[in-house]
This record gives sequence, structure tokens and C-alpha cells, in this order.
Amino acid sequence: MRAPSTGLRWGLIGASDIAATRMIPAMRGLGHSVTALCSSSALRATVWAGVHGVPHTTTSVEDLLARDDVDAVYISTTNELHLPHTLAAAAAGKHVLCEKPLALSLADAWSMVEACRTAGVVLGVNHHLPGAATHRRIRELVAAGAVGRPLAARVSHAVALPERLRGWRLRDPGAGAGVVLDITCHDASVTNALFGTPVEATALAVRQGPWEAAVEDAAMSVVRYGEGVLTQTHDAFTVAHARTGLEVHGTGGSITAVDVMTQNPVGTVHLHDAAGSREIDVPGRRDLYEVVLEDFARAVCGAGEPTVTGSQGVHALAVALAVQEAARTGRTTPVDLAPATAR
Repeated sequence: MRAPSTGLRWGLIGASDIAATRMIPAMRGLGHSVTALCSSSALRATVWAGVHGVPHTTTSVEDLLARDDVDAVYISTTNELHLPHTLAAAAAGKHVLCEKPLALSLADAWSMVEACRTAGVVLGVNHHLPGAATHRRIRELVAAGAVGRPLAARVSHAVALPERLRGWRLRDPGAGAGVVLDITCHDASVTNALFGTPVEATALAVRQGPWEAAVEDAAMSVVRYGEGVLTQTHDAFTVAHARTGLEVHGTGGSITAVDVMTQNPVGTVHLHDAAGSREIDVPGRRDLYEVVLEDFARAVCGAGEPTVTGSQGVHALAVALAVQEAARTGRTTPVDLAPATAR
């Protein structure tokens, strides 16, 4: 495998919105190349590749994986296809960066982790938030004891779903639709990194948007972590004018971070304690997807880990699935991180 300085050669599985708007610009910004695209629609593949300058297209995942000019694949198909596409890529010896959620069940997600481990390829999950400079700084503050013993966190991640995305995310449960798998799993990638092992969840979810939806488009949850930390989340596709944010409260202080649950390297972080309130400097702000790709490229060369590893992606999925089940049943639901043998 070539060093990251020469750039990975990417095959895209899925002609998706995020591939077009975020990942291709980030790949090229790092000097990586996009050599091939696979889409189930030949027409879509041809048009999409023409717009985005991808030289080769196919409707066959196997054909893409057989190419010598593909070092790694970025999988951004609908969620139910992440499993077969990852297993096929691992079998072909290609490194895998997969969109979230990693899969639709824990068993499938752990099988993806195991397949990549067995094949000796890197598996990363495209949770962009943990790599943000704001979140790295918040983790540093918490680890350094800036808030004392952590007690609670509050995540505000209620946004308006763009019109161009109001398709399968609202209408196709079989593809993993709904706000919990789309957004709550992102929240979990942040809170898991802060607080460790999630234990149980309770939640409520509703359909409240101005559209025909087959799944929940707004949810609130509370997740308990192993040290007794409680996290509260508000996730929605239906809120057009709110700011996103993260609060962390402890025995010795509180952190309030505004505009940090986004796809852009923005937001402010404030620390409040007995000495008063002050804004915290956040150095090293970068495109969040470039961070994910750079960490992934280093991992391919044995020089680190992905921003979110396969196992960490499973843990984020586990929280989202527990929240879904709690909202469905009205009962507090354990967060299942099994099987232990796969970790």
C-alpha cells in the first residue's frame, strides 16, 4: 500500500449526496484520487460521474472491487447494503470507509468488523463529529478534570432535513430510515468517546414533519453510562431555526459548546466554573471529512486508527438501536455491545 502522501485511490460504492458534496472534495483536497464509481443505475452512474469527474463507472460491485487502481472503497449506499458491500470489499482485500450507521443490526455490524479484521484491511466508519477540533478540545478538557467528575450531558441536534434528502430517510424502514439511525448514532459517537460504556436508554419518538413519513422524524432520549453519567439528546429532521450544541456538566464545572453538531468546522466552546466563564481556544480547525480521510489513510499505513473504528461504530449503532427499541416499547432498554468475542 502506498503512503498517504501519494494519496489513496478510492472506489465509490454509491452515487450519494454526501459523496458528492463532502467526500470527493475532501479526497481531492488531500491529494487522493477517485478512480471509479459503482451505482445500481447505469444512467445515474454516467451522469453523476460526468458531473464529478470520475473516470470509470460500473453497476457491478464485483467489477469495481476487481480494479487494480482501487486501494480503498467509500460505501455510501443505503444502510441495508452496508453489510454485503463491506463483506465483498474485505474479501477483495480493499480497505473500507463505511457510512453510518455501520449496519442495521449488531450481528451484521460485528460480522463486518470481523470480516475486515480477518482480511487484514482497515474498517473505518464515517462519523465526522469525533474528529472535529471542537470535540477533540472538549474531550481534552473533560479528561483533564476541567468539569470535575462528569455528571450529565445534553446534546441538541435538531435540524431541518434538506428537501433533496426527503426520500428513503423518511419512507423506507427496510433501508434504515428515521432520525435515530441518521442522527442519534452521531450523538452516540460523541458521548461514547466522552463517557465510555453506554448501559441503558429510554426514549420517546414521534412523526411531526410536514411530509408523509413511515418512521420517526423526531426523538428525545436519555442514555445512562457506566459511571452514572446521564446524557440527554434531542434529534430531529423538523426544526429549522435551532442552533446545535453540546453541554457537559460535572461536579466542578460545565462546558457549553454551540454550533458544534454540524458538518462544518465551526462552533464555540465555553468553560464555566468557580473562576467564572470564559471561551476556550480551539486550535486546528479543519474540514471534518479531511480529518476522517487523513486518519483513515494513516491507519492504512499502520500509523494510527480511523477517527471512528469499526468497533466504535458498532457501539454508536448499539446506542441508536437501544434508543429505537426504548421509543418503540416505552421501556428502558439495555445497550447491547455483544458479542464480546468480536471486540
